[in-house]
Amino acid sequence: MANAPEDGWRPRTLSVHAGARRSQYAEVAEPIWLTQGFVYPSAEAAEARFLKAGADEFIYARYGNPTVAAFESRIAALEGCDDAFATASGMAAVSGALMAMLRAGDHVVAARALFGSCLYVLEEVLTRFGVRVDFVDGTDLDAWRAAITPQTSVVFLESVSNPTLEVIDLPAVAALAHEAGARVVVDNVFATPVFSRAVALGADVVIYSATKHIDGQGRCLGGVIMGSREYIRGTVEPYMKHTGGAMSPFNAWVLLNGLTTLDLRVRAQAESAQALAEALQGHPKLGQVIFPGLADHPQHAIAKAQMGGPGTVLAIDLAGGKEAAFRFMNALRVVLISNNLGDARSIATHPATTTHQRLPDDQKAALGITPGLIRLSVGLEDVADLRDDLMAALAAV
Repeated sequence: MANAPEDGWRPRTLSVHAGARRSQYAEVAEPIWLTQGFVYPSAEAAEARFLKAGADEFIYARYGNPTVAAFESRIAALEGCDDAFATASGMAAVSGALMAMLRAGDHVVAARALFGSCLYVLEEVLTRFGVRVDFVDGTDLDAWRAAITPQTSVVFLESVSNPTLEVIDLPAVAALAHEAGARVVVDNVFATPVFSRAVALGADVVIYSATKHIDGQGRCLGGVIMGSREYIRGTVEPYMKHTGGAMSPFNAWVLLNGLTTLDLRVRAQAESAQALAEALQGHPKLGQVIFPGLADHPQHAIAKAQMGGPGTVLAIDLAGGKEAAFRFMNALRVVLISNNLGDARSIATHPATTTHQRLPDDQKAALGITPGLIRLSVGLEDVADLRDDLMAALAAV
């Protein structure tokens, strides 16, 4: 049975205890329920459950599973949402959240600065089925105001954009969207559940790639869609259970345990990211250092108002372009070259040739994805070792 979280628990306590489900053995560690199906005591019981399953009753793992339900309960409590649906990956969460609520003729307004796969879903998938999508500069409120109309169904944005770390004024955009009757869907990965205030600031739907900070150790894929109980169970669940994007019980168990240390990990990573950004700022081989925690970041004040910390990711732009960026990355010894983020291991990514490589050069330029741009996801290594590694790699350029 599920244990209901007590009123007044703080986030770190919720991340350890919320949504715990214990069997008759009353185990301390959450069990993993590796089953795809469930047995009914009678044919009548099966009929009744298919008509309306109770809060602690399950039908099929594509519909729900005790381990998955525990993860959903915990992350929803941590985020301050009514309910959650766990998905197979972060992109299953993005596509599922949007596809579940949109149909031909609907209108979406989205921030232009997005992860490459998010852009694909909006530009290629939704438009294929008759959804009209308009993109705006997410930091320009006048652009949002001009694009959002009474016909707009959904506003979509990343609270902190990938990879150029633009921070969107969420309360202002949400106010414009709600005035027009549109839902606000926020991909909150860079803000993390630790520093997030998306729901309090006006988001109706919050999405995470649990592959990132929630796991935090590069072990498995996962995603989650959060919002009102009516939206999750009435809109998302029917779509997801019939299209098959549900999270596996094993991954849910890994991610459930990842949540227990999430707060400690993210705060340590953010502290290191701040120190590294300050150390790199002004380096002669860098055109710029982009980090919301730096006072010269264009949305520094917004980041301070909206987030409980600056995040764990920074971006640097090498003045020598792609050749300099590759030399820098190839000289790294502690920081790994990969395309994940939020990991315990520090990771360097060259977006122009990996995560955003499909974009035309003019679109990359418009988004600030220059040939010299490198995204640095800061891990849990000693910050002095990371600083030495970055400085040595810059010296090799």
